[in-house]
Amino acid sequence: MENYKTVALAAAMSLVGNMALADTPTLTVGGYGGSFETLMKQLIIPEFEKTHNVKIAYVPGNSTENLARLQAQKSAQELDVVILDDGPMYQADALGFCAPMKDAPVMGDVYDLAKISGNSVGIGFVATGFAYNAELFKEKGWAPPSSWEDLKDPKYDQLLSIPPISNTYGLHALVMLARDAGGSESDIDPGFKAMADEVAPNVLVFEPSSGRMSELFQNREIALSIWGSGRVKSLADTGFPVKFAYPKEGAVALMLAACPVVQSNVPDDAQAFIDYLLDPEIQVKIADAMGAGPVNKKAELPPELAESLPYGDKIKSLKTVDWDVINPERQAWTARWAREVER
Repeated sequence: MENYKTVALAAAMSLVGNMALADTPTLTVGGYGGSFETLMKQLIIPEFEKTHNVKIAYVPGNSTENLARLQAQKSAQELDVVILDDGPMYQADALGFCAPMKDAPVMGDVYDLAKISGNSVGIGFVATGFAYNAELFKEKGWAPPSSWEDLKDPKYDQLLSIPPISNTYGLHALVMLARDAGGSESDIDPGFKAMADEVAPNVLVFEPSSGRMSELFQNREIALSIWGSGRVKSLADTGFPVKFAYPKEGAVALMLAACPVVQSNVPDDAQAFIDYLLDPEIQVKIADAMGAGPVNKKAELPPELAESLPYGDKIKSLKTVDWDVINPERQAWTARWAREVER
């Protein structure tokens, strides 16, 4: 009889537990894989689930994959929050996939530069600028690179790598070269001319892969590249003597961005999760794991992070690009790049 009572009690408790689990809403978040997914699952999601009585299902993928997921599911969205690079985020917003955000108190502490629209917000700053082998530069007696125009210097012949235009870092370089030559996103011809005639001859390879870019540095095949501050931090963390330099004309801001997705059945939880990502303590965790400078002015980085990441006064010098002009032209520019630059 006693065993029967024990079994019955266990069954009842299990039933109550399952009912509680069934009553717990699920928030589906689409975001980057790799180290960002690890950060989310280990240091961010568990605490949010505990304090907000919600279960988070995390869907990893790069920005292109998650944007495609939004497009494929437009009649019945499965994601409640999506995290993308700022360029694809502008596309997602323009296509109507982002829902209006509520004006939360934390937004008062966010840099204006990170306030993409009323539907999306940056959650971390990455700067596009120079990555260079400090040891090799010292051996050759070279000063650190300081201008976008330095990419044209013949001393970097076959020692330079730039990602292709399909990669945001390469696109940023094209736009900044256009601006230096009197052009702009709306007048990109000067950028293509400078890239094809004066920069490309120095390029060993237009490398899109971050892993391969790291190998090129480690094998001393290149001394200089256009890269993101977060990528540089990851390589420097291995002990390699790579450093990041900010061009005097300004590094370009590449933002990690988030938005609540339309058609969500948990819109309040989606909003709360984005607000949570903007919390100063969470911002420091994102900076440490992803090499992305905080968008919250109240986040305080330790000195070793503050030195290399977009932070404090460095934020003022960051430049932005006009994605509303770029995105409709991106496909044509990519075809042109293949014909004129990587010919």
